[in-house]
Amino acid sequence: MNLTENIKKIRSGIEAAARAAGRDPAEITLLAATKTQSSQAIRAAVAAGITVCGENRVQELTAHLADNAYQGAQVHFIGHLQTNKVKYVVGRVELIHSISSDKLLLAVAERAGQLDLVQDILLEVNLAGEASKSGFSPEEAPAAARRCAGLPSVRLRGLMCIPPAAGHPGENLPHFQKLRQLAVDIRSEMMDNGMDMDVLSMGMSGDYADAVMAGSTCIRVGSALFGPRPPMSPIPHDEREISI
Repeated sequence: MNLTENIKKIRSGIEAAARAAGRDPAEITLLAATKTQSSQAIRAAVAAGITVCGENRVQELTAHLADNAYQGAQVHFIGHLQTNKVKYVVGRVELIHSISSDKLLLAVAERAGQLDLVQDILLEVNLAGEASKSGFSPEEAPAAARRCAGLPSVRLRGLMCIPPAAGHPGENLPHFQKLRQLAVDIRSEMMDNGMDMDVLSMGMSGDYADAVMAGSTCIRVGSALFGPRPPMSPIPHDEREISI
């Protein structure tokens, strides 16, 4: 694995897709999805030029924070977040990508209020209505965005999606286009908060070029950057033993 070469290849792909779409490649953030990666691998990625890391699991986030693995980069939370683990994430990451329900939104807002801070968030949208995935339906998302505007301790920065697994290149392009249009529609309704909505988190290792073509501002790349993902260690269902 050569992280420097992988980063260069991905950034070249981003640039080509952005230019083809008439976009500035500088508008797109390459987020390193660090699920199951070691602190050593994360440090190597940051040293090679990664500026944003994204964690999927709370226990890995807390361990890497304690190890100071992200030094020199922002850290985002991109995985499914349970309400009972909100306290381990709010105020410790720059952006939470995966606000998938009203219950979670209110839990994040409450915790941010307790800490006297404003937490940046994205709403996760379940574009295809997949039962295996969390998120607001496209029809629910505008109302959820309006609820965000009424919560002073959170700031809605945009939308995120995880589309169905694609069988061939271009298959997810309609999903990405749908999320972009949904963001445009919501922004047009959000007179006060609309200017803060500048993030579209969509696109992963296998489809990030299509996501960039459709308007993504943040692609979440793991295997294309680090290579095959190491096996996951078991995570206790109850994370009361997490240390902060």
